Amino acid sequence: MKHKLLPFVLFLLTLSVFGQQKISVESIYRGMFRTQDMDELHSLKKSNQYTVLNYNQAAQSTQIDLFDFETLQKTATIIDTKDHKGMPAIDSYTFDSSEKMLLLACNSSQIYRHSFTADYYLYDISKKELVPLFDFQIQEPTFSPDGKKIAFARENNLYVYDIESKTTTQITTDGKKNAIINGICDWVYEEEFSFVRAFDWSKDSKKIAFIRFDELEVPEFSMTVFNQQLYPAVETFKYPKAGEKNSEVSLHIYDVASKDSKTVNLSNYTDFYIARIQWTNDANVLSAQVLNRHQDNLDLLFIDGNSAAKNVVLNEKDKAYIDVTDNLTFLKDNSFIWTSEKDGFNHIYYYDKTGKLKNQVTKGNWEVTKFYGLDEKTNTVFYQSTENGSINRGVYKIGLKGTNKVALSNELGTNEATFSPNFDYYIRTFSSVIQPTTYTLNEVKSGKELKVIENNAALANRLKEYNLPTKEFFVLKTEKGNELNAWIIKPKNFDASKKYPVFMTQYSGPASQQVANQWNSIDDYWCLMLSQQGYIVACVDGRGTGFKGAAFKKVTQLQLGKYEVEDQIDAAKVIGNYPYVDKSRIGIFGWSYGGFMASNCLLKGNDIFKMAIAVAPVTNWRFYDSVYTERYMHTPQENASGYDDNSPINFAAKLKGKYLLIHGSADDNVHVQNSMEMMNALIKANKQFDSQIYPDCNHGIYGGMTRIQLFNKMTNFIKENL
Repeated sequence: MKHKLLPFVLFLLTLSVFGQQKISVESIYRGMFRTQDMDELHSLKKSNQYTVLNYNQAAQSTQIDLFDFETLQKTATIIDTKDHKGMPAIDSYTFDSSEKMLLLACNSSQIYRHSFTADYYLYDISKKELVPLFDFQIQEPTFSPDGKKIAFARENNLYVYDIESKTTTQITTDGKKNAIINGICDWVYEEEFSFVRAFDWSKDSKKIAFIRFDELEVPEFSMTVFNQQLYPAVETFKYPKAGEKNSEVSLHIYDVASKDSKTVNLSNYTDFYIARIQWTNDANVLSAQVLNRHQDNLDLLFIDGNSAAKNVVLNEKDKAYIDVTDNLTFLKDNSFIWTSEKDGFNHIYYYDKTGKLKNQVTKGNWEVTKFYGLDEKTNTVFYQSTENGSINRGVYKIGLKGTNKVALSNELGTNEATFSPNFDYYIRTFSSVIQPTTYTLNEVKSGKELKVIENNAALANRLKEYNLPTKEFFVLKTEKGNELNAWIIKPKNFDASKKYPVFMTQYSGPASQQVANQWNSIDDYWCLMLSQQGYIVACVDGRGTGFKGAAFKKVTQLQLGKYEVEDQIDAAKVIGNYPYVDKSRIGIFGWSYGGFMASNCLLKGNDIFKMAIAVAPVTNWRFYDSVYTERYMHTPQENASGYDDNSPINFAAKLKGKYLLIHGSADDNVHVQNSMEMMNALIKANKQFDSQIYPDCNHGIYGGMTRIQLFNKMTNFIKENL
């Protein structure tokens, strides 16, 4: 028996000594390297406290826990699902303005990237009373400011629920799938303007403003959904591609008491977007941001809540495009904070209530990357920026007049903050390429760290067994003189006398960033795994990426894929000339925009790249949505050459290297049509390539063993061809 067990014991010893030191795809995508995070962190406004959504594995329950900002001590569990028989897990939650009531979302059912329906429960915190709101799923329920009512959307219509009487009033009646949507964004608004709830309560709870989307003339896109059924289903939805008809939008103000609606007259605009609506601190003044189709002219409107008369208080123009943000913040007197790139870098501006500029709050050749808020007691603005370099993020405070700036974070890396309601404390989230995500309590006065909440020490200790290399950041200068942020990972046992293959990973989309001084993403571990297997992995942020000023970001305007591809090819040439690199073995990978790039690089740089993997790529911008594509390219009717000169489909005949093309068949974002047409072009050109379709997978390609199968497939392709 001893002799029979010996090989097994030796195997276990080998596994514990050697196996743990090697990263595998399975270990990555089963979550072995995930950080401990503070989920659903909410800073309360009525008390100096915050809440976090926690999962109790032993009890198989979820709970919302209340903590004191000053001491970090847990002061209460607001609700625990185990105390309420039959209650499902809590997915997310929102407080009413008094912070005495909670809306709890459970059994969430995803629609698109941000949108979902859910079963909602109303919870009275003091009475500990929990009631299901309805026996059907709804979207975006929102408390009125006085806490007496809840507005919500269901099946493209808007409703108001009275909490005391438990009665529901229907605001709109014309909602219909693929025709009319009231108060909820259509597909392209949700995806590209990044919001779902297109309605808002006035501050006195008397009115609701909402956007109505008329999709009737928007072309439809259909995709087959298999679901392992005998007969596949067809899912059809409205999707405006570049140059095609968009939804016609209109803006309405509903009076809750009289049940009357007024329409805001926007007849002076044609083919426009309503990119944001928000009631100001004046209960009778609504703000709306109206953007032209080219997205290079934005009007901030103030609208009278009674008459619906409008007034342009701010106009912004740009030679390329204007970024729409959620930074618009109203002060008590209805003066407001606004962010803009008008001086070449994104900065904070302060306007009076008529739209007259009072002050540019921040200045410099760096970008404000987040606006955290304003303490009106001290007239202090809090923000995040790139003042310590474009790959870093720091947290700062500054006077509203642009004076008395103080750095609230000193460590180089990625600093973020969640402030207490009185702005005395903040929870700092920090990570860097060498430091896992850490949460600390800091005081605002000096930025001093008071206490560590979570430092992911367990993960850091576990990683010591793997003896992993670290990303090396550097500025890569191309032959053309372009200076680009980059990182490189060399094998831990790197030998400069050897020649290594290089695998380049990138995204490269407008305003994006892959070269950042922050802790590993899950996919970073895949790069580290490849380094363990003898590859050098590199990443370069070319022109068009973000956080280095408007000129660097917007140089790609009207010709997506030209300068970005040049930069990846030029970067590969520079890296290929390193003495320890085998320039005949350079590959490139990307997902979505990165897949578009990887495809173009292999074709246009066919003498540089030996192989490429493209996942869910756009292969012709004519196939992609109107809002995103036209922001950078205008329409195909106006800019045909911009579309055609950089479409991988048009360069299929140039293929020399090995090409792996991957797509999910149910991708509602970048349609599988892109890969099908790419395959068609390659077949017509008599080119051999590899491909993989993931049935019923969306743009993320995940679920079950999908990610593991996908990354094993890509790993094997790299091993075989690089």
